[in-house]
Amino acid sequence: MNAYKHCLQPLHTVLTPVSCLVPHSAVSPAAERLRHILGEDDSAPTPTIFTEMDTLQHEGGELEWKESARWVKFEEKVEEGGERWSKPHVSTLTLHSLFELRTCLQTGSILLDLEGYSLPQIVDEIVERQIADGLVSPDLREKISFVLLRKHRHQTKKPMHRSLADIGKSSNAATSKCTYHAQSRSMNDISDTPSTDQLKNKFMKKIPRDAEASNVLIGEVDFLDKPFVSFVRLAQATTLGGLTEVPVPTRFLFILLGPHGKSKSYNEIGRAIATLMVDDLFSDVAYKARDRDDLIAGVDEFLDEVIVLPPGEWDPKIRIEPPKKVPSSVLNLNELGQMNGSAGGAAGGEDEALFAGGLWLDFKRKIPWYCSDIYDGFHIQSISAVLFIYLGCITNAITFGGLLGDATDNYQGVMESFLGTALAGTVFCLFGGQPLIILSSTGPILIFEKLLYEFSKSNSIDYMELRLWIGLHSGLQCLLLVLSDASYIIKYMTRFTEEGFSSLISFIFISDAIKKMVAFKYYPINRGFKPDYVTAYKCECLAPDQGESTFREKTKYFNLTDLDWSQLSKKECAKYAGTLVGNSCKYVPDLALMSFILFFGTYSMTVSLKKFKFSRYFPTKMRKLISDFAIFMSIMSFVGLDMLIGLDTPKLIVPTEFKPTRPDRGWLVMPFGKNPWWWYLASAVPALLVTILIFMDQQISAVIVNRKENKLKKGCGYHLDLFWVGVLMAACSFLGLPWYVAATVISIAHIDSLKMESESSAPGEQPQFLGVREQRLTGILVFVMTGLSIFLAPVLQYIPMPVLYGVFLYMGVASLSGIQFWERIKLYLMPAKHQPDFSFLRHVPLRRVHLFTLVQIICLAVLWILKSTFLAIVFPVMVSVLP
Repeated sequence: MNAYKHCLQPLHTVLTPVSCLVPHSAVSPAAERLRHILGEDDSAPTPTIFTEMDTLQHEGGELEWKESARWVKFEEKVEEGGERWSKPHVSTLTLHSLFELRTCLQTGSILLDLEGYSLPQIVDEIVERQIADGLVSPDLREKISFVLLRKHRHQTKKPMHRSLADIGKSSNAATSKCTYHAQSRSMNDISDTPSTDQLKNKFMKKIPRDAEASNVLIGEVDFLDKPFVSFVRLAQATTLGGLTEVPVPTRFLFILLGPHGKSKSYNEIGRAIATLMVDDLFSDVAYKARDRDDLIAGVDEFLDEVIVLPPGEWDPKIRIEPPKKVPSSVLNLNELGQMNGSAGGAAGGEDEALFAGGLWLDFKRKIPWYCSDIYDGFHIQSISAVLFIYLGCITNAITFGGLLGDATDNYQGVMESFLGTALAGTVFCLFGGQPLIILSSTGPILIFEKLLYEFSKSNSIDYMELRLWIGLHSGLQCLLLVLSDASYIIKYMTRFTEEGFSSLISFIFISDAIKKMVAFKYYPINRGFKPDYVTAYKCECLAPDQGESTFREKTKYFNLTDLDWSQLSKKECAKYAGTLVGNSCKYVPDLALMSFILFFGTYSMTVSLKKFKFSRYFPTKMRKLISDFAIFMSIMSFVGLDMLIGLDTPKLIVPTEFKPTRPDRGWLVMPFGKNPWWWYLASAVPALLVTILIFMDQQISAVIVNRKENKLKKGCGYHLDLFWVGVLMAACSFLGLPWYVAATVISIAHIDSLKMESESSAPGEQPQFLGVREQRLTGILVFVMTGLSIFLAPVLQYIPMPVLYGVFLYMGVASLSGIQFWERIKLYLMPAKHQPDFSFLRHVPLRRVHLFTLVQIICLAVLWILKSTFLAIVFPVMVSVLP
């Protein structure tokens, strides 16, 4: 009975047993003990714990347990008004409460792996253990059981006050003190099954399905003169009726009953144990503890990690916002030495396997995932990804098709670009090693095509036949690289190379989008128009000389006897061979402003809607849906605005007939007959340049896509990817179609549109990035739709080009996010006290960070200058050889 004398004793008397008195250089006994406990069985992770704290309430002579706080990851309190939950916040505990909790666990009863099937039976076991240990008198059995079996009133949104029936219960009760009669089990107020309100509680969406509950009961009673403390772990999690707010099975119980006068101290002890139960490390200890000492060691280890804020330096009433990133328990276990030394080696071995598989290992790695690559794509998120990437691909196909047509005298044009994109992309997404990669024409290939056509034209060589042999040689060389496992060199590629390449491609997308908009040839500005002289502007249609042959030819079918030339429209004037005279005849609506509204409006709205999932409006699923379809909603909004205004902005022009752009060429290029035979061999030399270009462009983009930050689980396929790129090069060469390689920015956009986040995040916890929805379906649908765009021309013709350039701008800017190089550039403009807390700033002096960034900027500038000249065909090689 004297065991509780020190449960709530002064702080200085309980400091001695704590592990902080162990010498700093030695491993604390608590850490050593936990290493053995947690290292015994790692077969399955422990479930997430939902903790609810109920306090005993005395209202009008009636007793009931009222929910006062809850934890999943962070604490939520019932506000003092009792009508709503507080915002989730980090629990702030007093050091005194932790030491008091430690003492209570030392002196109270501990029941581990108790076989319990109902709350009355569990209460009986608890009370009997207390009596058997001599902690309470047998004559208090009924009173304690009566208190512990009172009903629990949970905080819900609908009932904001007690019902009239509940209030009326106290009419005949004693007014001074609650009386505790010997009650039978029929007086148990707690139902055996969950209520309807529990089953319909929407809070269940925030709790993982495999979660288990920890119930903390804190109260004051007048029949005890010493605290009654018990910690219980059930052998199997059991649903205990109305005990918990949500229908989650209970695994742990912590009970603290004590005499009146120390309610604040009891409440803080309850908050302390509740906070420990949702701590990753202590929850593991609670599940695997073998005795009381193991639990004490868990508390000691928690105390070793506690950070104390000095009083007077901050306001304890402030609720600390949950952090964006919560440290995982793996770090704590690693510090304990529980993680075995082979963990790092296993990761390294995985990386080695990643790059050292060869074509056969790539094939074996991807085959088991092939079926899931199809059915994993059946998700609403895939629809938004398809629409986004499809619009990006057709815009890219039209842009590069037009440039190829100008560079090759229409031997390759928009039609060839559409057909090649559809063919190469579909085949690659069906059979490639990394189907998240999007194939497209690139700038260096465009430069090579232009130089090759000019060389062929100046030397009287058939361009298409020479190009066919270059493509065949290059495809063969790619296959040789695959067979020789040349892709191994990718493992020597550093972050410097990745960041330089991806930044350059992103800046190219941004600059090209802006260049298209500032080309006022398509968006005329009427600089000479003066509103004050509007009365002087006129345009008249004058009748031509009727003796002219042109007039006679155009008007031989019309009767012009009674024609009033002054009333004709511009089109009618041209139809009847009239002449337009006046200073306003060449006036067209000022499209520049409208085009820029469409351009920046599409970009701005997309950025805003993408961030909408972090806003406070609408439910979580609605916010996520809006974020996923941000680009589609932006495009449709500004297409609608353009149609409403009705200005003649430049529209998307898609080929409507399936035929080559140049009339004198067919769909199949013959390999012989037009060039001397020695060109068939000599073409291997320029093919080598194309092979190096394709290899570096493809593999650098693949490295960026497969980086570990994306958390891809199905593995990569560098050799398999290069194999199909080589095969497709040969096939496209025979068909006279452009060559295709991985497109960095569109591939990154594809990954971003398929990122997955945790759905059941705890209140206050940021959704966790889970990885990318790895599948083949979105890519296949994108390229099939690209091939069918000819039949969609009547619909696509309503999309203004400025809207699509806004999508291009978003792709370029979005692909810069997450690139450390870009974050380090922004550090130049930030004072040191306002700089983000990047990990590299903690370990590297700022001047060295700036110096390293400056070197990268200089290298990027060199590459930018290089890509603006005919030497652009070698810039992927230049990227790879930079430090």
